[in-house]
Amino acid sequence: MSNQFQLLKEQRFRPLFFTQFLGAFNDNVFKTALITLVAFRTSQLTNIDGVTMATLLPGLFILPFFLFSATAGQIADKFEKSKLIRVIKAFEILIMLFASAGFLLHNIILLSTALFMMGTHSTIFGPVKYSYLPQNLSKAELIGGNGMLEMGSFVAILLGQILGTWLAIQNSSAIMISTSVIALAVMGYWTSHGVPHTPAGAPDLTINWNPITETLRNLTFIWQHQSLWLAVIGISWFWFVGATLLAQFPNFAKTTLFGDESVFILLLSIFSLGIGIGSLLCEKLSKHKVDLGLVMLGGIGLTLFSADLYVTSSSIHAALSPALAVRGYTDFYGSFSHLHLLTDVLLIGLFGGFYIVPLYAFIQSNTTKSHQSRVIAGNNIMNALFMVISTALSLWIFSLGFDVPQLFLITAMLNVIVMMYLCVRQPEYYKAFVKWVKG
Repeated sequence: MSNQFQLLKEQRFRPLFFTQFLGAFNDNVFKTALITLVAFRTSQLTNIDGVTMATLLPGLFILPFFLFSATAGQIADKFEKSKLIRVIKAFEILIMLFASAGFLLHNIILLSTALFMMGTHSTIFGPVKYSYLPQNLSKAELIGGNGMLEMGSFVAILLGQILGTWLAIQNSSAIMISTSVIALAVMGYWTSHGVPHTPAGAPDLTINWNPITETLRNLTFIWQHQSLWLAVIGISWFWFVGATLLAQFPNFAKTTLFGDESVFILLLSIFSLGIGIGSLLCEKLSKHKVDLGLVMLGGIGLTLFSADLYVTSSSIHAALSPALAVRGYTDFYGSFSHLHLLTDVLLIGLFGGFYIVPLYAFIQSNTTKSHQSRVIAGNNIMNALFMVISTALSLWIFSLGFDVPQLFLITAMLNVIVMMYLCVRQPEYYKAFVKWVKG
């Protein structure tokens, strides 16, 4: 059995894995249920139209990453991590009680506030989670540990979105959603008690509570260590690509493939499966070491299969008409072109896993212990910025008259530029890839 699965038997990893899994699961149950209610039952919650609310709500979740990441990084470096994780998970229970009141009272103000608070929860938990790993895993285990966390996170996201959508369309949705999110938060708090004592990286740190100056200080520190800066840019680009794909999958399923909601869920499931498989394969492909060659392999795959997704989906769209539309996910299994498209989505996820896991492990293994959480916090700020840019760029591209498949092709072309940038700025990416190919 691979070492990464062995980690699930060990106290130093298992409690964190399940705490992270339950947190991501709960997060997406709540967000998806809220957005689904806004989309289909807008009048019960607000006078603002559903399209506007569905656009504004994700922004509320991302905003705390800009506001609080710098402070969260300092907190994670200054305090012992197991106790900090338990405090964060207790905070999640309070948030879900608040959210439940919003669901039961049909109050969009309470629900929006809870969404902002969940964004804050995720902002605080991220630096703790990623800086915990290098303190409790050996360097040879970092690839496997990160692969397991990424796999678990994407499975949790998928399951959370499916459950959140299903709960939102039930007749007793408010009670069912409220019960579910509170139960998941309590389970996460329970699993967090198994996380072992993990000393603070910088216990004497004096916290700077000014988010602007501390953000600048974090990013300046990363910039001064160019290998870390490039890894942060690489990770942020992954979230740019991921945000572009995931944001467009619903519209892609409906307007390009003439499919129903089940087609969107199928695309999401296949993509998440690919990410999970790719993340788990990283340990074997890298031979238990941090190998930047996998980043280039992942980047090549992202470009090739995103471009092929454009070709395949354009061909399917041209062959269909709304009158002869694919209505459900079962229709995808009887056509080669549809299976071809699903293979593209699977491989985009697979190569995305190859791409992202080594970059996280590189940051963890190349940052001094006293600054690990703050570097992760700076990375989270950049991730959020790239996701916002992804949204803005997509809207601009659509305003020029391009469609969703063409957006995928443009993203594939931009990916080539980013890969070239990484190789020019740090030739180790290219050299490691050549070395990996030669075996």
